[in-house]
Amino acid sequence: MHIGIAGAGLLGRLLALELARAGHRVEVFDPATNEAARGAAGWTAAGMLSPVAELECADSDVFALGLRSLELWPGIIKEMSLPVQMQQRGSLLLAHRGDAGAAQRVVELLLKKAPADHAPQPLESTALRGLEPAIQGAAHAWLLPHEGQIDTQQAMTALAATGLDLGVQWHWNATVTAMSAGSLQSTLATGRFDHVFDVRGTGARPDVPVRGVRGEILWLHAPGVVLNRPLRLLHPRHRVYLVPRQGDLVVVGASEIESEDRSPISLRSTVELLAAAHSVVPALAEARMVHTETNLRPALPDNLPHVEHRPGLTRINGLYRHGWLVAPALVEQALADLACGAPIAPAVPELPLALTA
Repeated sequence: MHIGIAGAGLLGRLLALELARAGHRVEVFDPATNEAARGAAGWTAAGMLSPVAELECADSDVFALGLRSLELWPGIIKEMSLPVQMQQRGSLLLAHRGDAGAAQRVVELLLKKAPADHAPQPLESTALRGLEPAIQGAAHAWLLPHEGQIDTQQAMTALAATGLDLGVQWHWNATVTAMSAGSLQSTLATGRFDHVFDVRGTGARPDVPVRGVRGEILWLHAPGVVLNRPLRLLHPRHRVYLVPRQGDLVVVGASEIESEDRSPISLRSTVELLAAAHSVVPALAEARMVHTETNLRPALPDNLPHVEHRPGLTRINGLYRHGWLVAPALVEQALADLACGAPIAPAVPELPLALTA
């Protein structure tokens, strides 16, 4: 088949890779200037693969998609032509003494929604120090043992490079202006295809009722600060996360603002996020802030991902804050429905798709 894909974010790159592996001819169109341009939300995310922690604001379908994606990511990474760091050592929920009540309500919600074998495990201070000696300020901690993380920068780069090796045609500086069944019109050209995919995120408007939710992150260079897994501080204002990366980096973020403002990070977010991070990892006091970034997460009215199939056209959107967590499973489902993908892991019972009209 001849496949056209609108959007070269995380979904577009995963789709291109799997379709090209299955032997299809794939062309991808995106307004970015090149494969490393950082307009897509996938670049900005910290890459936490946290199906249990996300149950605070997500439903059982997102949880199931997340578990499936955790199974799929290692196989996808193995096929990459460039290295991608992924680990699955679990994650930690943390809370200060004064926030214990609010934190306990979150933990009780997770206990109610998650299966017993994925339930948060309370940690005494000695056990916490054994796992993460750098954590000094948290009075309460819970381990989510099956969660993980992926380096989003490495993965976005590797997906594009691997797709190119497989014959994917990446059309940059090509804004898609119109789509219909089997047809894709861009500022570069108009083409006919056997099937087209719309995975443009916020760029899919007005065809999709998607909005942008502002997210802000900071990169800290912290030599000597060792963190072995992602941390989430159950903070009164934010769910502040700290995610370690190679090169002595720690990504701090989790601001979530109902705004489509792409301007640089605000003073308020900078102060609040860094103060919260320092409160649980005091050794970050001497870290250097080397990078800040803002982007818009694509969210539908219910804040859940949706897949819509029509003859000749598939739309996938609304990944919101769950993109890296659910994208591989969503791609697997969409291609299975269309019977045009190659299996990337052993088959499992199909998960229900949320369909839009």
